Amino acid sequence: MFTIEHDFDATIITLIDELPEGEVNTRPLNEDVVIQTFDDRVVVEQFDPDTGELAQIVLTIEQLEELRAALNLPEGNYRLERS
Repeated sequence: MFTIEHDFDATIITLIDELPEGEVNTRPLNEDVVIQTFDDRVVVEQFDPDTGELAQIVLTIEQLEELRAALNLPEGNYRLERS
């Protein structure tokens, strides 16, 4: 499950971990993942229950484009051509 909210300067996507319907609780549920998209960056956050802190990753738009491409490519080294 996920939610999408539009703020003044960001779009916020929250990914909520859940078990498929009818599946017994075979694993612990993970904390929600919050993704905030701005004009120049994307911030991914998740609470870490082991440390009690919020883990945060900041990606540039270019890094996000590379990640999106990498999810669909086989093993290897790549460079995206930018126009």
